[in-house]
Amino acid sequence: MNKTSRMALAAALVSSVVMTGCAYNSSSPDVYTASQAQREETVRMGTVDSVRGVKISSNNGQPSGLGAIGGGALGAVAGSALGGGRGSILTGIVGGIAGAVAGNAVENGVATQNGLEITVRLDNGDIRAITQTATGEVFQAGERVRLLSSGGVTRVTH
Repeated sequence: MNKTSRMALAAALVSSVVMTGCAYNSSSPDVYTASQAQREETVRMGTVDSVRGVKISSNNGQPSGLGAIGGGALGAVAGSALGGGRGSILTGIVGGIAGAVAGNAVENGVATQNGLEITVRLDNGDIRAITQTATGEVFQAGERVRLLSSGGVTRVTH
């Protein structure tokens, strides 16, 4: 495989890894799927008891492996381009391992977003905790909020 072919392969792998990070399920209270739109929701009123920042993993903590594969391939190509003869094999292996570790870390980072765990005391005295993506909407203990529920999905809004 010549240098141009290796670079094209590396670019294709990196592109596929980057595009994988763009597809995620949103847990934002501001995003509705088409099947959730125009459906009646149950509305309950309550008071915020506490709020804490959390991280939400859109891949459920299980990387697809594309980051490691893409990073490994890119690292191997880059490593083999640096060495010459038998050295290119060794630098390719080292580059592949380093690239796989880095690619896996990038994939996990892309799949993690900031969220909020909001604990609400409902008007009937029940307590509920809802975790959702942080959108910039600020929730503070003691303020009144709405819980919108439908189909097992609950959102906290003002």
